[in-house]
Amino acid sequence: MQIEDEIKGRFRNERHKGLINLTFTVKQLSYNFLQTLKTHGLTEPQYNILRVLRGFRTDGPSSIGFLKERMLDKSSDVSRLVDKLFEKGMIDRKENNIDRRQKDVVITDKGLRLLDEMQDCENQVDSILHKLTNQEVIELNRLLDKIRD
Repeated sequence: MQIEDEIKGRFRNERHKGLINLTFTVKQLSYNFLQTLKTHGLTEPQYNILRVLRGFRTDGPSSIGFLKERMLDKSSDVSRLVDKLFEKGMIDRKENNIDRRQKDVVITDKGLRLLDEMQDCENQVDSILHKLTNQEVIELNRLLDKIRD
């Protein structure tokens, strides 16, 4: 469905339409994904942290700064998110041996099991762009990168 029909609106120009279209699409996709995360008791930033920790677990413990650099939402309060995940038993955190101001953070077996159980989220993420060909996805990524430059 075209964006004009979806929101029953008009646009000043094609750039305005493109921005509204992009914003609307992101919010729609995000809402659907958040509903899936809710069934597992996680927020999107908590899920992001667990995925980062799983992806880098062979590199050893991660710091709060390391996690913050890799967050999709750069305004996230990573320390608070780590505290919440620690309370849930999904991660472990310890004082860094070299710098006591730092915390070493690792994903626990419970956190890994939860991510395994959340394969439906992984599948949903993979299927979001299913209507696009691989070449179209490559072009979409190129255009999105160009917008951020």
